Amino acid sequence: MGLSYMLLLFSGLCSIVSCQRLVPGAPYKIDTNDKRVLKAALHGTNSFNNQTNDAFLFKPSAIEKAERQIVKGLKYILEVDLSRTVCRKNGHKDPDLANCKFQPDGLLQQTFHCVFEVWTMPWLHFMKTTYFSCSPSDRS
Repeated sequence: MGLSYMLLLFSGLCSIVSCQRLVPGAPYKIDTNDKRVLKAALHGTNSFNNQTNDAFLFKPSAIEKAERQIVKGLKYILEVDLSRTVCRKNGHKDPDLANCKFQPDGLLQQTFHCVFEVWTMPWLHFMKTTYFSCSPSDRS
């Protein structure tokens, strides 16, 4: 087979299936319910909670988008909505957010839309939030 035929075959394949996974090193979409995505989202949330002066903790209310990139380890790129809970900050490093309920409708209810980048090397039990940016959301 000639090179032009191989390129034509490859481009035809790309129109049938997503080529995202065929590009080495490029981020690709993954399921937002993947347990590793949830772990990365909680890690990013803890970074957010540690950086804010809010009296209450926030926790994920929705994971809108999740991508994974193979780097020296794995990088998760997430779009997450964080909503204020009824649990107050009390200096614990890793609070159990699973037991924190969201604020009821009212003045204290607040949601942020965040983009997190979380880098992990699971074989070394290493995880670090390398970037996050959050802005108030009109979603409640």
